[in-house]
Amino acid sequence: MLAAALDELQATFRRYVSPQLAEHILEDCRLPGGVPAAPRMHTRAVVMFADLRGFTGIAERLRPHEIVPLLNEYFSLLTEITFQHGGTVFHMAGDCLMVAFGVPRDQPDSPQRAVEAANEMLARFGVLAGAWQDRLGLRTGLGIGINEGEVVAGNVGSATYMNYTIIGDAVNVASRLCQRARAGEIVLSRTLKASLEARGLSIGAVELPAMEVRGRSAPIDICCVPTATRVLTGAVAEAV
Repeated sequence: MLAAALDELQATFRRYVSPQLAEHILEDCRLPGGVPAAPRMHTRAVVMFADLRGFTGIAERLRPHEIVPLLNEYFSLLTEITFQHGGTVFHMAGDCLMVAFGVPRDQPDSPQRAVEAANEMLARFGVLAGAWQDRLGLRTGLGIGINEGEVVAGNVGSATYMNYTIIGDAVNVASRLCQRARAGEIVLSRTLKASLEARGLSIGAVELPAMEVRGRSAPIDICCVPTATRVLTGAVAEAV
């Protein structure tokens, strides 16, 4: 009876966090009282942010109970693709998704996994966005930012509430790259591009002017992988 209840509890837990992350936390030691205490880990990872373009207009036009099913469709698609490529989902907020490759499990091919996942996200979200436009008259797109660098993974929070996440400059830069991406674009750091090229992979990235980030001592060298056809056109697509 107790074993069945524990299995059900663990199954529920896995629905609220990424499967890889759930296994990692459940395998680790526990604090007194049964609170997961996964140790901090310093590692190199590839961090990706994906964000809807035009979501503010959607939120203004639709009522909250109409937006939730759309977000569920959106996050279901992107998380499914993330898991298929071996990535870990760390955060969902509003219309933004943060995932990483190479953490908490080491993946030597994490740069390739991340770019392949991003390409699939753009292609498949284009189909979903087309369905939204046909069904609801909504026009939206997806922008993606990817960076590679050192991160610290571990629990952040208090004794009563904590979140297993990744922290570091690499995460902040990936977030800024996503903000820079227009609908249908992947914006990546030159660091990630160099990692791909070192593995003999060319993704057709175009060099962009270095990106200035407030509070950072030096600009970030960035590249862009545009799609042949954007989901959004006009002023919204061009907005940064």
